[in-house]
Amino acid sequence: MRQCLSKSKERPKEAECSNIHCIPKLSAMWRNSLRSFSSKLLAASSTKSPSLSNKQPSLLLLRIYSPRVNYGFFERSNSTSAGSTAGDTVKLGGIQIQDDRLRAFESSAAAVDPSYLAAFSSAKEVVDMAKHYGQCYWELSKAKLSMLVVATSGAGYVLGSGNAVDIAGLCCTCAGTMMVAAAANSLNQVFEIRNDALMKRTMRRPLPSGRLSKPHAVIWASSVGLAGTALLACQANMLAAGLAASNLVLYAFVYTPLKQIHPINTWVGAVVGAIPPLLGWAAASGQVSLNAMILPAALYFWQLPHFMALAYLCREDYAVGGFRMFSLADPSGQRTALVALRNCIYLLPLGYLAYDWGITSGWFCLESTLLALAISGTAVSFYLNRTTKNARRMFHASLLYLPVFMSGLMFHRLSDNTQRVSLENSDKVIESSSSLGTYLREGETIDEQQNKVKRACASAQARPPVAFASVAPFPFLPAPAYVSS
Repeated sequence: MRQCLSKSKERPKEAECSNIHCIPKLSAMWRNSLRSFSSKLLAASSTKSPSLSNKQPSLLLLRIYSPRVNYGFFERSNSTSAGSTAGDTVKLGGIQIQDDRLRAFESSAAAVDPSYLAAFSSAKEVVDMAKHYGQCYWELSKAKLSMLVVATSGAGYVLGSGNAVDIAGLCCTCAGTMMVAAAANSLNQVFEIRNDALMKRTMRRPLPSGRLSKPHAVIWASSVGLAGTALLACQANMLAAGLAASNLVLYAFVYTPLKQIHPINTWVGAVVGAIPPLLGWAAASGQVSLNAMILPAALYFWQLPHFMALAYLCREDYAVGGFRMFSLADPSGQRTALVALRNCIYLLPLGYLAYDWGITSGWFCLESTLLALAISGTAVSFYLNRTTKNARRMFHASLLYLPVFMSGLMFHRLSDNTQRVSLENSDKVIESSSSLGTYLREGETIDEQQNKVKRACASAQARPPVAFASVAPFPFLPAPAYVSS
């Protein structure tokens, strides 16, 4: 009994050893069966299609569908049947594959139409080309900067629309502005290929890197600029189209050469940036009035601290590129910081002017003043301690100022009816005060004159407009006013 138990305990070890010794034999058997299987496939295929006889067995083997087996091994079957020859059946891990099935799959794989492959490759080339040129046009147009220009133009359109905003006209104005801005930025890069190639910040642009040719960029800029100007002329008016064309010429042919001649280029660029909101106002109203100058003035004064901070941060790169920026002639940075601070202070009265001229409510006056004080605080910090950290802080504050200012201007703007009522009230008060001398000459008492002034102001007072919550979720649209009875 003990001998039997000892033998039973030794059997698993012997089986394990035998399995270990069988692994090289199994691998050798697998290789041999694979060779024989490939040679049989070659022989069977050569009888049907002689053109396949020159191919290697391994290539033919790759064209056969592999059934799902769990680590099976190839094995030849010695059994033959009537009408079949030795080698007609091959076992793959216990699954039989007939030569007819193999030949059918092989013929279907060989029957792929070459024209289909050519069409697939050509379609892929077209997609790759579209991606390439799309990326080049995106960078050539400075799409992010162009979208900022479109935002200012759209804000000007909304401010000049009055009681109702024409959505179709707004879309056409934004599209035309985007085209003209893309053309101006593209021409700017065409004229500055050599300078951009010297600067780290711009050397990977499409023209300096060679991804796009110069004639291609010129054709792109010309076609897009003409299309944008024509769109504004047809869908808006000739005043808006003229402002767009003049801004394109001013940016591409005046501001761009001045960057290499004189530091005054920054002030010329500020004028270029102030025109788009004026363009939008003209596209909506067909005219340019004093009320249209609030947003252009804000953009003009905002650009100077914005670009002074950028010129201070990138002054070494601008020097390598050959650009005559204001910060290059100011090694200490004191004058650069002073220019930025002075223009930040100029932003302070804009909110009051917008309220005084009847464009916005009194809340915008408070909000605009707080915004101007915030950006002025960063300018003061940069003036007192001219470091890269303070310059970057002022730059980030300028990025935050503009969208908040435009949003507040559109949110708190008054409709045409409200503006008209306020103007009528002020005119009647002025008339009442000016007629005071006439009343005195006629012998009326001062109490009677005051009563007449109060009655005139009370009769001219209009009913309040509907709350802004009534037009949510579009707070930039004008609030409807009551019809005067």
